[in-house]
Amino acid sequence: MANNKFYSRRRFLQTTALFSTALATSLITPRRSNAQDETVEALIIGSGFGGAVAALRLAQAGINTLVLERGRRWPITSAQDTFATYRKPDGRAAWLSPKTLIFDEVPIDVYTGILDRQDEQGISVYCGAGVGGGSLVYNGITYQPPRELFYQVFPTAIDYDEMDTVYYPRVHSIIQPKPIPEDILATDYYLSTRLFLQQAANAGLPSHLLDIAVDWDIVRQEINGTKVPSTIIGEDWYGINSGAKKSLDRSYLADAEKTGYVDILPLHVATEISEVPGYGYRVTCNQINESGEVITTKTITCKYLFLAAGSMGTSKLLVKAKATGTLPWLNEHIGLGWGTNGDTFTIRAGFPTPTNSGQGGPATAAIHYFDNPFGPINIESLSIWNAPEGVLAFPAISIPSVKGRFSYDFTKGSVGLKWPDGNSLGDPKILKAAQFAYRLIDRKNATSINKPTTNITMGSYYQPKNIVRAQVSDTFANFHPLGGAVLGKACDLYGRVIGYRGLYVVDGALMPGSTACANPSFTIAALAERCLERIIAEDIV
Repeated sequence: MANNKFYSRRRFLQTTALFSTALATSLITPRRSNAQDETVEALIIGSGFGGAVAALRLAQAGINTLVLERGRRWPITSAQDTFATYRKPDGRAAWLSPKTLIFDEVPIDVYTGILDRQDEQGISVYCGAGVGGGSLVYNGITYQPPRELFYQVFPTAIDYDEMDTVYYPRVHSIIQPKPIPEDILATDYYLSTRLFLQQAANAGLPSHLLDIAVDWDIVRQEINGTKVPSTIIGEDWYGINSGAKKSLDRSYLADAEKTGYVDILPLHVATEISEVPGYGYRVTCNQINESGEVITTKTITCKYLFLAAGSMGTSKLLVKAKATGTLPWLNEHIGLGWGTNGDTFTIRAGFPTPTNSGQGGPATAAIHYFDNPFGPINIESLSIWNAPEGVLAFPAISIPSVKGRFSYDFTKGSVGLKWPDGNSLGDPKILKAAQFAYRLIDRKNATSINKPTTNITMGSYYQPKNIVRAQVSDTFANFHPLGGAVLGKACDLYGRVIGYRGLYVVDGALMPGSTACANPSFTIAALAERCLERIIAEDIV
């Protein structure tokens, strides 16, 4: 294991200048005349949950580490105006798009904004962009899958007791999520959460408050007027301007940078990975400005390469490397096993009393119906900022049976995700489970003046022009992409890519299309903790 024999990255590069020059001359072939070359011990592509865990644990082991992140930093400002808002969107809302990507599409300046949508064959996939990855745009839900469902998804060789007593608590101790306090839940802002819990009780279904990565003291300040209203008015997917969201740039990544062993390079887009025989790996990346224009192309050589660009980013890099021959020994499982985490989205309309669905974010409570005869389902509350009164919105998570796959298009020189033909509306097994659950909830909550109508769509979010209009969305949208380099298939059970030494996957691509009826961030981070512990102990020398 590396310890004090390694200096900080900058000092390491200064004291090994001759070696770096020789290595660049003999091993690195620039693809452009303005290419820049650099050498580092460990390189991480991506700064989401897997990448953030890797950065901190490598740093604590004394390993000089560089993190490439395609997006920019999003520091909370004293003016509390870091992020765009739903009500006044601008270029900060979307990744290099001329229009916003959720709700009604509004023209905006092209900018390296916080939310990316990748329109694939049969499905659109949303991802975060920025230092902190998906933690910048998620709802903060920190949910551990139950033991009885875990092994419906993950190999039995992964010890649930160990996950439960070691790795989930390790992540929890750093992110420090907490359920909504009673005094905040009692406010008018969280009426929809209280209605949600009451409807679960009426239906005889168990429910509970979720652990949320939110600083509830800051939410109290929003309520009393000393912080800008953000969380309480449903502003969350573009970031929370009050600073209430506990994103990774303020926990794992901040702790990693404080060690002096980690540097983060924002606005660096990895485009290609290849092997340097006898040494490690070479990564080609484009440094861009905030309008997405390429400033320069760089090649970075490393001994250890950790892929953490999310399911979409990591899978596309690996599929391209296999197809183009830069990593020819990747096995036949690369690009397979991609899933939606079993997401559905439901709008329940027709309530005769106020619901306050546009307030009280982020998602705060869950109903679990794990003995559903059509398959287990976890239903969660959600605020939708522009929802009219009389509406409640429920995302839900099941275990998917349909999987997509990535493939390389040689004519276009790009990788695409294909959702199976005949499943344009998603996964029929999941749809049946959702329909059964909501029929029970509707039936048990119906009165002579209250007969809610429930509209279920596949995917993580449903965005018709009129939120209460009963129609099927043309877009199958997913916020929880998982798989493409699955553990036990493309990788071993500790994220080591099969066929290559010193190459690792530690993000959502490692998940087998699902995290067992749970939001994925907690499990991605916990499994990354498990992977890094073994990798540092056995591989890093």
